[in-house]
Amino acid sequence: MGQKKQRLLEAEQHPSPPDRAQTLSPLEPCLRPPATLSPQRSIYFSSPKSHSAQLGSEFFDQPAVHLARAFLGQVLVRRLEDGTELRGRIVETEAYVGPEDEAAHSRGGRLTPRNRGMFMKPGTLYVYIIYGMYFCMNVSSRGDGACVLLRALEPLEGLGTMRQLRSTLRRGAAGRALKDRELCSGPSKLCQALAIDKSFDQRDLATDKAVWLERSPPGSGEPAVVAAARVGIGHAGEWAQKPLRFYVQGSPWVSVVDRAAEQNART
Repeated sequence: MGQKKQRLLEAEQHPSPPDRAQTLSPLEPCLRPPATLSPQRSIYFSSPKSHSAQLGSEFFDQPAVHLARAFLGQVLVRRLEDGTELRGRIVETEAYVGPEDEAAHSRGGRLTPRNRGMFMKPGTLYVYIIYGMYFCMNVSSRGDGACVLLRALEPLEGLGTMRQLRSTLRRGAAGRALKDRELCSGPSKLCQALAIDKSFDQRDLATDKAVWLERSPPGSGEPAVVAAARVGIGHAGEWAQKPLRFYVQGSPWVSVVDRAAEQNART
């Protein structure tokens, strides 16, 4: 925590010049939920709605690898402007451990206007845009420039709304109905399904009224976890092979299954 505060103070005194490739373009998409959606509840979700289950700041204050594992099984909640609540159980994450991590946006200790959320207190959202049209949501952890990417959810509540949001925003395969397992099976897909855009960057997941994290429902049990290489970071040298992606074994909602990693876990 002290390290993060010191970095931010230094950045405020000596601000970095904006990076054209990283600054927000006025053409960036902004996700807005359709105005006439009604709440729908999944057959997979049976626990009553209760904000007493909301996880506070202390949950996020742990190293990235530990937090990435701890996220699995917890429930991400998004409340839309009309009061509709969407819920999904986290089934896949990736850890980015800080400046030494060649795949992290904070590699080398670089602090920019774009990645500022990575250097803020644990639980801060870091939302960035890829390919000029898709968003990815990360959560700051303990450690300077460290965070966890949320990669996939098991949709629990509001599947109809998620499906409409995804169908409106996705490109290609027009007219084809999305299967449940396609709704949140990837970092950009889950942002579409929950109407998460750049406006959520630097929000506090422990206190925000529109998005928060709830503890796994009672009786869920400890999930079997697979540790595998992260996805899409082939440029990161040896870091591309480090087992810093974690997912719930056997979950049909995981974005990418690594059979070799699963086999190694069994031996």
